[in-house]
Amino acid sequence: MASEKYAQPARRPAVVTGAGSGIGAATALSLARAGFPVALGARRVDRLEEVAAQVRADGGEAVVHALDLTDDASVASFAEAVADELGDIEVVVSNAGAVGPGTITDVDPERFTRELDLTVVGAHRLVRAFVPGMQQRRRGDIVFVSSDTAVRPRPFMAAYSSGKWGLEGLAASLQLELEGTGVRASVVRPGPTWSEMGSDWDPDDAAFVLDQWVRFGLARHPHFLKPAAVADAITTVVSAPRGVHLSLVEVSPEAPLEDS
Repeated sequence: MASEKYAQPARRPAVVTGAGSGIGAATALSLARAGFPVALGARRVDRLEEVAAQVRADGGEAVVHALDLTDDASVASFAEAVADELGDIEVVVSNAGAVGPGTITDVDPERFTRELDLTVVGAHRLVRAFVPGMQQRRRGDIVFVSSDTAVRPRPFMAAYSSGKWGLEGLAASLQLELEGTGVRASVVRPGPTWSEMGSDWDPDDAAFVLDQWVRFGLARHPHFLKPAAVADAITTVVSAPRGVHLSLVEVSPEAPLEDS
């Protein structure tokens, strides 16, 4: 049993970024089913409204606000708005990223910078917006959705791999700085996952990149995760009793059964 010193508040409002599709949408639904009021943020508000409608249909509580993690003012106004509607934010899930194919020498610096800004600096903006309040209240969770590309980089998507590697560096430093404050910073590191990310690629480019994963031994089998598997891992992390810190959770697709 958790001691009273580490008691959880009965109401734990949660923020999910990149919540319009994929892992973000699945996380919003998973958290809501576990009893967390959820604030959904992304640039595509119409998609957020669809997810929020699902949450409410299941009996959960959801609010929606536009959020651009590459814009300081957008993050600040989002943080203020969701706190006004839901109260003090107890959980933040930093789940945003972009990926495009291309060799390092061909990708222009502007695109490379955009991807890093969203993945790393965007996460930093969230930390600055929400973590100080958690520190004052001496409780809270922030979860960074990383990728196995942080530790097993993929060819022809270097900005994405660099961003996730940088994100895990940020998270590791934050964990040390938050030690003893009652605020937990965690990383959930998914393996290959079905989502809309990459759906806008040229099919020939996508096939080429996947072939290179196989060539370099980075795709040992064809199975991908469903977003709900990652979402449930995130819910488990933030639902851990006080006094327990699930600092890093890797979620990988299970290989298909071998023929007997």
